[in-house]
Amino acid sequence: MSSAGSHRILIIDDEAGIRISLRGILEDEGHQVLEAPDAETGLELLKKEAVDLVFLDIWLPDMDGLCVLDVLSARCSSVPVLMISGHGTIETAVSAIKRGAHDFIEKPLSLEKVLIAVMRALEFRDLKRENTALRARLDERGLNVPMGDSPAMRTLFDQMSRVAPLDTWVLISGENGTGKELVARALHQAGRRAHKPLVAMNCAAIPEELIESELFGHEKGAFTGADGLKTGKFEMADGGTLFLDEIGDMSLKTQARILRILQEKTFERVGGNQTLRTDVRVIAATNKDLEAAIVSGSFREDLYYRLRVFPLHVPPLRARGEDIFLLADYFASILSADLGLAPIRFARDARRIMLAYVWPGNVRELRNFIERMLILHAGEEIRGVDLPPEFHLGKPIPGVSGEERKNFLPSDFKSARSLFEAEFLAEKFREYDGNISRLAEAVGLERSYLSRKLKTHGIQ
Repeated sequence: MSSAGSHRILIIDDEAGIRISLRGILEDEGHQVLEAPDAETGLELLKKEAVDLVFLDIWLPDMDGLCVLDVLSARCSSVPVLMISGHGTIETAVSAIKRGAHDFIEKPLSLEKVLIAVMRALEFRDLKRENTALRARLDERGLNVPMGDSPAMRTLFDQMSRVAPLDTWVLISGENGTGKELVARALHQAGRRAHKPLVAMNCAAIPEELIESELFGHEKGAFTGADGLKTGKFEMADGGTLFLDEIGDMSLKTQARILRILQEKTFERVGGNQTLRTDVRVIAATNKDLEAAIVSGSFREDLYYRLRVFPLHVPPLRARGEDIFLLADYFASILSADLGLAPIRFARDARRIMLAYVWPGNVRELRNFIERMLILHAGEEIRGVDLPPEFHLGKPIPGVSGEERKNFLPSDFKSARSLFEAEFLAEKFREYDGNISRLAEAVGLERSYLSRKLKTHGIQ
């Protein structure tokens, strides 16, 4: 822990012996320690001094520790609080956690308990601060959720910043789960139409017989079941932005009507004769190769070029490995808070495997994966052996060819051998339930040599 640098830690406890013991442990780890024998002194110190962590006794002579916790949560919510007590109950511990404590430690305090609690609390604090900074950077770009900070994404953000203030139509391409809708929302939020509605429609989710009614609206009695007048998406989005997702799934008939609206800026509701005018900025998105669809005759070439005034491409997650852990840490932070679970961390061998994985579901898959890991391993370090089977080398992945997977393996022999070695040992370690003697015999290695290899790869 000391390798992470010195931190300022405040101890609020009326027992001098506890303060002395904690001071010794923490100073040995390189931290600076402040002490307060009661709540009043501790709260006064916090007005003058910035601290990274607080140890708070639940029984204080001048104020109940939980009441002090409420003050700390309101005054400095980014500072984690570790509650300590020699008279704790399950109910008290649960109450403390619900009211904002990071953890609850019972006396007598052990060296191991204290060091682990401090390490996790400081890691959680750093993650919250990084998350806050990340949100601020993304808010500047008109986003309230992250998409990444790799060179590929910085190029995309630069292109977005150029086109967002204009009314130019945009065609966004990219695989499923890459965040095309987030790009569309960011363009709208950063544009001159931000005060007007953003209306979205997934063209692939609407049955063919209903899609024109959804887009253009219908008059009462236009067809069976049309019991009243319906306002369509073009009318709802007037003055704002219409986002047409999965535009490549639209029929040729509907494409023709869309093209006419884009050219003339007028339309009629289904079953109606009144011509309505519309002023919308159209942003379309697709996961299909529209140029190939044009060749096959399933997409109109004139509509393609009408929509593709300014093309944007959202790269797949496998092409921007730098973003994987930025996004993973972000999702771990927000999902752990939503689920009421302790955040997770990824060991070095798990990170190697995650980088080699091709993420066929992209960012959406990463988010779902993080939620699953939180449920299964809350508060723990995720190792390679904890990852789902599809993450391991050589296992088939739906939608991704073996040839494509080769593109994302390590580029040199030494790295590839190390990756295979780590995954092989991780799998065997799980198979033999961590019994190193049996594992050494099974794989034909000396026990001491095997132990060193396991330690090298972070397999414990």
